[in-house]
Amino acid sequence: MKRKIIGIILALTLLGSSSLMAGEKLSLMLDWFPNVDHLPIYVAQEKGYFFDQGIEVSIISPSETSDALKLAASGNMDLAVSYQPQTIIAVDNGLPIKVVAPLVVHPLTTLLFLEGKGIKNPSDLSHKKIGYTVPGLMDVLLEAFAAINKIQGYTPVNVGFTILPALVSNQVDAVMGPFKTYETVGMAQHGYKAQFFELEKWGIPDYEELIFVCGEKTLREKPAAVKGFVKAIEKAFAYTKAHPEDALATYLAAVPQADKKIETQAFELTRPYFAVKTGHNLAQWQAFADFALEYNLIKNKVDAALLIHNWE
Repeated sequence: MKRKIIGIILALTLLGSSSLMAGEKLSLMLDWFPNVDHLPIYVAQEKGYFFDQGIEVSIISPSETSDALKLAASGNMDLAVSYQPQTIIAVDNGLPIKVVAPLVVHPLTTLLFLEGKGIKNPSDLSHKKIGYTVPGLMDVLLEAFAAINKIQGYTPVNVGFTILPALVSNQVDAVMGPFKTYETVGMAQHGYKAQFFELEKWGIPDYEELIFVCGEKTLREKPAAVKGFVKAIEKAFAYTKAHPEDALATYLAAVPQADKKIETQAFELTRPYFAVKTGHNLAQWQAFADFALEYNLIKNKVDAALLIHNWE
């Protein structure tokens, strides 16, 4: 009898793992150090949603913001957090990647400057120095933004993420790349009031700020695991929306090095922008890809339908 019970348990175990190996490992590289933009990932991790899907997810921070996308494309990372514009540029450059889920569904990126500098319209930045944060992304977005808004004769400066020091020291007059939900909070804590131009209100098409991408190789070799990741993230979106206070507490417990005051304020600003379900607005994606071609962010037409993985 005992042997029969063991046999039944073994059979049920094998049946349950036939489509997805229990504990299959996935690596996920963030776009930057852990912050509240990534909160649903930590909710999925800490609430056991990944475990429920039979996967183990390792969350890794990059050395550079462009690392994640490249490593996912090469198969050295299974998944990456990236930006829609950067992903479209990468695909145009031949990187074999697919978009598998959204994270933040509208732009957070701004052209930011300090209050009291006499800047009322983008054209006021003509013949000034404008910084940018991520080479290969924010400098090309800046170029498009400048063309649309008639910013003439400006000098681009790579400031990385030394945003406040670059502004305070007058190294630059504005910076392309800071998030309206994050850097503004940190600057306020240092006694500086930020103002900014929201890109989507000044001619840049609406786009998804943060997304999850996957290398085509990983998608072929681990389709059930990647689908499990997407299902877990969707559950985390729902939990974050329904229980924001506990979701924040869960994140802060998982990332103890985070500045609690800044992250709490930033979370309140970021909450409205998190995805509530997986899936993408294909027409919106195509509109941004067409814009990217028109303003020379890319050299070839990108078909958004081929870039976004369709979970059927």
